[in-house]
Amino acid sequence: MKKKRMVPYYQYIISLFCAAFLVGGGCYIYFDHRLNLTLKQNGIADENLTKVQNLYEEINNNYVGKVDKKKLVDGALKGMTDSLDDPYSTYLDKENSTKLNDSISGSFEGIGATLSTKDGLPTIVQAPIKESPAAKAGLKVNDVILKVNEKETKDKQLDEVVSEIRGKKGTKVKLTVSRADKIFDVAISRDTLPMETVSGEIDKKDASIGAIHITTFGENTYHELKTTIKSLRKQGATSFVLDLRQNPGGLLDQAEYMANLFLKDGKTIVKFEDRHKKMGEDVASNKLDKDGFKVKEPVVLLVDGGSASASEIFAAALHESAGVPIIGTKTYGKGTVQTVKDLKDDTEIKLTVLKWLTPNGTWIHKKGLKPTIEADYPEYAYLLPISVDKPLKLGENSNECKNANAILQSLNYDVNKESSVFSNETQQAVEDIQTKAQLPANGEIDSKTATVIEEKLREKILNNDRAYQAAVKELLTKKK
Repeated sequence: MKKKRMVPYYQYIISLFCAAFLVGGGCYIYFDHRLNLTLKQNGIADENLTKVQNLYEEINNNYVGKVDKKKLVDGALKGMTDSLDDPYSTYLDKENSTKLNDSISGSFEGIGATLSTKDGLPTIVQAPIKESPAAKAGLKVNDVILKVNEKETKDKQLDEVVSEIRGKKGTKVKLTVSRADKIFDVAISRDTLPMETVSGEIDKKDASIGAIHITTFGENTYHELKTTIKSLRKQGATSFVLDLRQNPGGLLDQAEYMANLFLKDGKTIVKFEDRHKKMGEDVASNKLDKDGFKVKEPVVLLVDGGSASASEIFAAALHESAGVPIIGTKTYGKGTVQTVKDLKDDTEIKLTVLKWLTPNGTWIHKKGLKPTIEADYPEYAYLLPISVDKPLKLGENSNECKNANAILQSLNYDVNKESSVFSNETQQAVEDIQTKAQLPANGEIDSKTATVIEEKLREKILNNDRAYQAAVKELLTKKK
């Protein structure tokens, strides 16, 4: 059985969309970017390349076994980028190139369902995208995908399952789905789907505050942000919370366009340094937004350790060039910029070509941005989801039971969170939860009971989001 990778609840909540649709972050530019800093594109004659050619021919002509030429070349190219000892520089084969481009393109071809792994099985964790193939097929939250085209999904990596479900527009995928006590098959036609990276809502307690969550910096994020701000303004918002928590980055130009909305013309957005120590910078101007759209209302930023690269560029620009407060925990600390260059055969190279610095000239690489106001999720937000490969029951002694006790204690049940024993108190708490959820009150934690417990914990975490509460307090203070 493959070892499961568990994530704390706060990350699970914020990263649900990313879990199935995105493949990691960064800060990317292309060779047509407007920077004045130059990048060499000329071919170089190097005698060392002759060694590579000779080795290729030696293996191809004389190796005793079968030689896969494509695999041989891919391995050589990957070896070159791996030798740089830079985790952000890598050769991308066709599959990984497609994944990266999907993650920043603003659209993808699939069925429109967001998945996460639960008890070793891919499970739908958000309502399918409106009017998507998944929605039209009637898929729902908590549906479990048992098979994809008759292939079992149990204990497969999530990205492997997602890759099998995705496919070209117009093709079909057959899913075997478990819902409650029923198992059924459904054939779904894939389609091209938009990938929303910005969402917004009016604060539930104060209608003058608009809360905006930005999941990544894709090709359409700038336009999505403008549309969201306009919509919230119409609903009465006169100040905004911009949530960049768990945002891994994305396209540099999108971060700059977005920062430009909040800065006065002439203010520095970001500075750059190339391999020759030559400096450059980009500043706010009407060239970045020709219709002159600006956000002059009070704004507060939320960040955490998952806010990286383009997120950090955006946050630093608003903080240092517009005085916007940053609330949360220290950011990831990725201070480099990568190009993505096409190698002509559906493969690409992602290569670090620049350092970026904040408007004040600080390189935050491996250091991160420190928040103006520190605020984190409560301790119980870092508990792990309940693992129930088999039901947890009275008398059992295990780490899973200790985790369950900690969760139940955080839900105000009288259990010992330090104990690894499934005690009488644990059983009573579970029975109470089952009764209220109209489940069989047997006092055991099976997958259905675990789902109910986890939903209660997620609700409590969301209702006790200290960083967001601090942001609201900061905005209300500014209004006085």
